[in-house]
Amino acid sequence: MKKTKVSIIGGSGYLAAELLRNLLSRDDVEILRVSSKDHIGKTIGEVNRSFWGLSDIVLEDIPPQECAAGADIVFLAMPHVITARVAMELFQLDIRIIDLSGDFRLKQLSDYTGYYADQHPCPERLGTFVYGMPELYAEQIKTAKYVANPGCFATCIATSLLPLANAGLMQQSAVKVVALTGSSGSGVHPQAGNHHTLRSNNLKTYKVFSHQHTPEILQTLSAAGAGQVKLDFVPVSAPLARGMMSIAQLDLPAGLTEDRLRQMYEAYYKDFPLISVLPKGMSPEVVAVKNSARIEIGIEISQTHSDGCKTLCVTSVLDNLIKGGAGQAIQNFNLMTGHDNNYQLDQLGMWP
Repeated sequence: MKKTKVSIIGGSGYLAAELLRNLLSRDDVEILRVSSKDHIGKTIGEVNRSFWGLSDIVLEDIPPQECAAGADIVFLAMPHVITARVAMELFQLDIRIIDLSGDFRLKQLSDYTGYYADQHPCPERLGTFVYGMPELYAEQIKTAKYVANPGCFATCIATSLLPLANAGLMQQSAVKVVALTGSSGSGVHPQAGNHHTLRSNNLKTYKVFSHQHTPEILQTLSAAGAGQVKLDFVPVSAPLARGMMSIAQLDLPAGLTEDRLRQMYEAYYKDFPLISVLPKGMSPEVVAVKNSARIEIGIEISQTHSDGCKTLCVTSVLDNLIKGGAGQAIQNFNLMTGHDNNYQLDQLGMWP
């Protein structure tokens, strides 16, 4: 069996751990190198204890080109801005890249400078990466040289609305979203946002109406067929280590029945077995998808309001580190290497 040669740049974080958890168990992958600026000289089992005794891979502080040498595909698992600077050293190489940061997801520079950083290290590269959402761009991902992996909130929220956008039912829609996320979304380094004593038994909003995934969500919905969508997005810090739930509400499009709506969602996701559209009366739960690449979507419609309208509520849940991050990167890797998107990713969630 021909093996795909892989390197990971940025190998000490939670997303890198999830990449390694999948790739180490595959007989069609050879991991060449894992580079990092932290834990230099330690094995991945010393840094991520779930790998203890399973691999002698050592974290190395080496230049990007050296880490990528001989690889077919390189995963970039670093913060934004840093990633773009590293990617600039790799573009001249004959390799394919899957980037897990936010540096190449957006097409418009104004969106990037408005939500991520004052400047982009290589703005001419915006729009040159295929957006790595298999539910929207599967065919383009298969042949892409560079893939920008979606953000966790963007994945959770957009996948709950893609069937509506695709059907042309999100024209000038006003969407209100509240979404809750676990502390692992803040990254591996301790900070106020993920400190256990402040996070445990607590709920708080943050980046209200200004979260960096907002333009990404709008860009994705627009690509799917939505037009002039107004999005009010309120993120919530939840007392979970991992897991995410989004609750999106909008006016029910005229003439759309619940039966037709469910048929539409089931038809859109029929080729994506990792996504489940739940039956009426069954609510998505984080614990049902935790530690898996699965998504659950729930649909509810309100009673008729005094103005004659009804409200549609679409709830979705996922594991922010897997389908919201590294698991989706593996879906893209699968498509790029000739597999179905869900290859080696059909593990069940852990209940409870």
